[in-house]
Order: sequence, then structure tokens, then C-alpha cells
Amino acid sequence: MSTTEKKDVEMSDAASSTTTTNATEVPKEKTPSELAALFLSDLKKQHSLLERAVSGTDSRLVNRVLRSLATTRKKLTVQTLKAFIEFSTELEPEIRKTLLNQFSSVSDDSSSPYPVNPAPSSSESAPMEISSTDSQGGATETAKQEAVAPKPKVLSPEVEMYLRLLIIVFLIDKKKQKEALEASVASVKRLEEFNRRTLNPLSAKIFFYFARTHELLGKVEDIRSDLLAFHRTATLRHNDEASVTLLNLILRNYLEYNLYDQADKFVSKTQFKEEAASNEEFARYLYYQGKIKSIQLDYTDAYACLQGAMRKAPQHSARGFRLAVTKLACIVQCLIGEIPERSLFRQPGLQKALEPYLELVRAVRIGDLNAFHDVISKHTAVFRADKTFTLIQRLRHNVIKTGLRKINVSYSRISLNDIKNKLRLESVEDVEFIVAKAIRDKVINATIDHKNQYLQSKETVDIYSTEEPQSTFHRRITFCLNTHNDAVKAMRFPQDVHKVNPETAKERREREQEIAKNLADEEDEGEF
Repeated sequence: MSTTEKKDVEMSDAASSTTTTNATEVPKEKTPSELAALFLSDLKKQHSLLERAVSGTDSRLVNRVLRSLATTRKKLTVQTLKAFIEFSTELEPEIRKTLLNQFSSVSDDSSSPYPVNPAPSSSESAPMEISSTDSQGGATETAKQEAVAPKPKVLSPEVEMYLRLLIIVFLIDKKKQKEALEASVASVKRLEEFNRRTLNPLSAKIFFYFARTHELLGKVEDIRSDLLAFHRTATLRHNDEASVTLLNLILRNYLEYNLYDQADKFVSKTQFKEEAASNEEFARYLYYQGKIKSIQLDYTDAYACLQGAMRKAPQHSARGFRLAVTKLACIVQCLIGEIPERSLFRQPGLQKALEPYLELVRAVRIGDLNAFHDVISKHTAVFRADKTFTLIQRLRHNVIKTGLRKINVSYSRISLNDIKNKLRLESVEDVEFIVAKAIRDKVINATIDHKNQYLQSKETVDIYSTEEPQSTFHRRITFCLNTHNDAVKAMRFPQDVHKVNPETAKERREREQEIAKNLADEEDEGEF
């Protein structure tokens, strides 16, 4: 083998070993400074999206920024928030000072994975401006960069409101409820000075956290008149996003103090814009509607609303909301005369909290009045805390009806005194009235012999010869049609799409990936 061939072999071996080493290299973890720089660049992208929304009057870009709020709030630190505010308010020193003072009480967490290095001073950055003479005109590279660099713009209301929103969320996450309350009040006062379409999604979020901060401090009743005034103003300005959010906040305020009549009157005199409501707001509205209707004895509509709320709610997060809806739905379903499925009580993360309601449903299913009263006495504190005790007391009649239905199927004839003993009622007269009402309501198919004091059951009729199958199919068809109509209504298309230049396939893929990521984050961090 010649010397040249040996060298070629050695070079190929070295190249292969280098390739193997590169393939087996483990990617290095990013340092906290690099993570902070990436996060700050994401915030600047959100700033540019808001500026594009203002220049193009496109509120969809604002919604795109708000969809990433769940991810952004988890990464916020004092340093990153300060850096973003200083970047956005370069030409507004007074506003910058006001915003920085709102969270000045929060201590800087040096152990955060997202620290930001302080911006270099002019003396420190001067050596970096290396000048190189251009062969054409002698212009320096620094002069070229200054000519190309965009000039800072005046702070837009959209960017200012977004900064205020980040501050409120940051203070809530840091358990600074008092400071968050002050910041939300100042934001609402500042918001009243503007009336812009691109501010509508931001105004809805700010109103939500305005009410949330008051709720955390137990001052919900103090803002009821303010919420009504805000809702009236939003309706007159056709701010549908804020109107929907404020309607839910007012209903929550009423129901917190058991003002069901006022809540029902308010709903009857307002209009809920489904097309402007997010899934979270729509789910809240359906839940409040179901709660109001259940108190007003309209159990069928209440159960339909609660089913809609369970479908609209996130399936893997928002545990508190799903738990409240499930508790109310199982009680309303029992009041209708149906027994909830076992799978309803086996949802991951909800099994332990639903145990008292599972015992309650068992007592209703077997028609045992004693077991029913034992469950109520055992879990009275839980039912009162959940505000379902009033509805549960109404289930006593359903327990009696279930017991009567079983007796009617088991006995062709039974005395009223035996019914009293089996159902553990107080007197035969009460049994006679209860049985008569059950026959009138078609709960049982029987007749009463008042002279001999016994109940005579009639022959069981084939259910397929009745109207029950037809009504069941009608309910299923109605459900499918409503689901189809909701899906059609949820389809949205950008305005004037034919007038603008179509986006490239790469831009479309990036936008769809970002939307999917933000929706997944919303699923994990739903604001319920």
C-alpha cells in the first residue's frame, strides 16, 4: 500500500470517528440566561403581533396572543417582566414608572430558571460598535445598523393593556392579592378611556381578573353595580367579548349570594352572544343556567344545560369546574327520575370527592328511605358546602317513587299498611295520598281499593307498544342536530380573506402549530 493510500485511509477513519462522536453527542441543556433570552424574544413577538393587530385592525391577532397567556404566565419573573415593560414603553417614561411600581413589592427570585441579565449601559456597549470603512462611501457599519434599525413607536393601548394584564396575572400567581386588586382597578379605569375593536378581547380578560381579584379578597358584593355598568357600556359599544364575560361574572355574583330570581330576570333581559364566546365562557354560562333552572324545578332543561357544560369543559384540567358540574348533574338526573351511570363517578381525579354523591345515588336507586336519610345526616356538611343541600332534600319524593315502583312490580296486590312499613312512612293516610299521586303521575300502573285499603297492580304493558321508544329516539336526534348546529356555528373564517395576499404554506404550518400548542396549554391551564 502506498503512502498516499495510507493517508486516505487514515483521513477516512478520522472522519468516520468524528461523525460517530457528533452523532452520539447529547444536546446541551440551555442555561438560564439562554432560556430568559428565548422567553423575552417570545414576548417581543407578542408585542409585534399586537402592533400588527393595531395597524390591520385585526382582533384575531390579539386572540392569538391571549391564547399563549397560559404558557406565558408560568414563565414570568420580576426580571423578565421588567425587561419587557422597558422594551415596550421606551417612549413612555411615565407609563413605565406606573407599571413598574405596581409590582415593586414582589421580591426578585434569583433562583428562577428565567433570569434576565441587566441591559448594558452605553459605556459598556460602546466597544461593541466596531467601525469599518466602506470602500464606496466610508460609512461605518454602526451607521448602517442605525439606519436599518426600526425606530421605537408610541405605545399603543393594546400593548399597554396587555402589559397591565401580565402584571395582574403575575401578582395573583405570587399571592399578592391586594396589589393585584389595585392593579386591576387601575387597569379598568384606564380601559374606560378607549373604545377600539382590537381592545375587545383584552378588555374581556381584564374584566375577568378584575372580578377575580375582588373574589379572592371576599369583596364580590362591592362590585355588582360596577359589573352591571360595565356590561351596559360593553353592550352599547357592541363589545361582544366583554359583554359575554361580564354576563357570566354578574351571574356568578348573583349565585354566590343565592339571588336566583335576580339572576333569572337578568338572563331573560340579556342576550348571550354564542359566536363571541370562548369554550370556557360558554361552559360557565351553561353551568349557571343549569343551576338557575334546577332551583326553579325545570329539571329537564337544567340537565341539558349541565350536559352541555360538561362537554364544553376541558377533559383533563379544570378539576374544580368539572367537579361542580358533575355533582349538580347527578342530582338533577336523579330528580328527573333517571339513575346516573357508574362511569360518572369513576372519572380520574374526581372519585374521592364524588363518594358522598355515589352513596346518595345508591340510596335513591334502591328506594331505601332510611339509607337516604343516613347519607344526608352523614354528609350534611359536604352538601351544604357544595350548595346542593336544598336540591338533595327534594330527592325524598324520588326515593319514595322508586320504592313504590319496585313494590308495584313485585306484588300484584299489597295492603297500604305493608307499604307504610316497607317505605317507613308515618301513617296509612300519607301512603294513600302518595300512592294516588304516583298513579296520577304515571309512576306506577295500579289502582287503589279505598274500602279494603290495598293497592292492586295492573298487568305490565309492553314498553314497545307505548310512546317511550319514540320519545327516546326524539331525544337522541335532537342531541345530534344540536351538536351539528354548534359545530357549524363554531366554524369561523377570516374577514376579507380574498383581498389580502395568501400566506405561504410554511407560514400557515407555523401558525397552525402555534395555535395547536396554545390550545394544548389552555387545556392544561384552563381558567375555571
